[in-house]
Amino acid sequence: MKLNYKRTFFIGMAFMSITSFWQLYDNIIPLILQNNFGLGETLTGGIMAVDNILALFLLPIFGSLSDRIDTRLGKRTPFILGGTALAVILMMIIPYSAKTTNFPLFFISLGLVLISMGTYRSPAVALMPDLTPKVHRSSANAVINLMGAVGGITTLLFIRFLVPKGELPDYTNVFLTVAVFMVVAVIILISTIKEKKLLNEIADSPDYKNDQKVEKQQESTGDMPKDVKRSLYFILASIFLWFTAYNAITTAFSRYATRVWGMEGGSFAGALMVATGAAIVSYIPIGFISSKLGRKKTIIIGIITMSTSYFFGYFFLEPTPMINVVFAFTGFGWAAINVNSYPMVVEMSKSGDIGKYTGLYYSFSMAAQVFTPIFSGFLLENISYRTLFPYAVVFSLLSLCTMLFVRHGDSRPPKKKSALDNFDVED
Repeated sequence: MKLNYKRTFFIGMAFMSITSFWQLYDNIIPLILQNNFGLGETLTGGIMAVDNILALFLLPIFGSLSDRIDTRLGKRTPFILGGTALAVILMMIIPYSAKTTNFPLFFISLGLVLISMGTYRSPAVALMPDLTPKVHRSSANAVINLMGAVGGITTLLFIRFLVPKGELPDYTNVFLTVAVFMVVAVIILISTIKEKKLLNEIADSPDYKNDQKVEKQQESTGDMPKDVKRSLYFILASIFLWFTAYNAITTAFSRYATRVWGMEGGSFAGALMVATGAAIVSYIPIGFISSKLGRKKTIIIGIITMSTSYFFGYFFLEPTPMINVVFAFTGFGWAAINVNSYPMVVEMSKSGDIGKYTGLYYSFSMAAQVFTPIFSGFLLENISYRTLFPYAVVFSLLSLCTMLFVRHGDSRPPKKKSALDNFDVED
């Protein structure tokens, strides 16, 4: 059974919707906090970490909950529908509260939006492994991340053209446009992916039956073996460390570009668009590369690439076209990591626990995103904005050290009989 790329593309609509929101959140909310409400770097970093604090609790809970429910729409779809509906309604209060400088309203509405997003992130991500045999998950995750990158770069385009220049721009148009984009993406998902029907269809596939056979063998041995558990701990530590590095850049870059490089309005989005565009171009090839080299080696290549890009980013004192080259390598490295890390975690799970392990994956990534805005924000405020890129280099290299100890979760698809088989796509 080959990977069904068409189906995976539509599954990715949920993740595209999610990443479009987080791109808006990471780039605009810090500007509102500082420019509209006059908060400092450390306090801004603390508020930016609230979503991740909530996620530490919400993602495992709703991931596990979606493992256990059974509705006529399936396990994951009800969460995706309800969470998206709440989020797009509540997020429109944010630009109004910023425009009227009503901080209590801003903080409450932001908190409710973050709770809404937290209710469906794990179920949305778990939908892919639910409908994809283990052997194809790296390639499927490449498609999912490609869709996520499309969502991110679309929001960057909205920011680039809809955020006016000026000290206190009105963000209403960009929030409204992203909300509409999220709704359209989820409507397409619901119209094309009938979760429960598809689960019944794939249950008879040879790959799915093989997964069930392997899981039964694992169950007969009892708990997760100690060596597998050790690998799980090390990859979770790696996830924490590389997210600590990457999220510091993405959260602070809009401010870094404004303060260090003197950029105005939404012009900072250009470099981020290059990084996202490079990731889009890289996702599918990296899926093929990981099937040849293995997931672990591909991740290590990604970590080294990102560490190198962070290192060179430090030396730019003003915006030049060459910074786009640095961010292109950042995009490639992040794609190599993202395509393979989540499948490695769920590879160690059973089919009935995919939501739980998805929540575990996001707990560690979110723990990093609780820590890094506060700690990096403290360094930016009390030492210098120029600490941003060295900070990312240090934590990225630490993730390389822990990743070297991971020994499991690195399954590869069977070798193709012909190079042309890599391009076979099921309808």
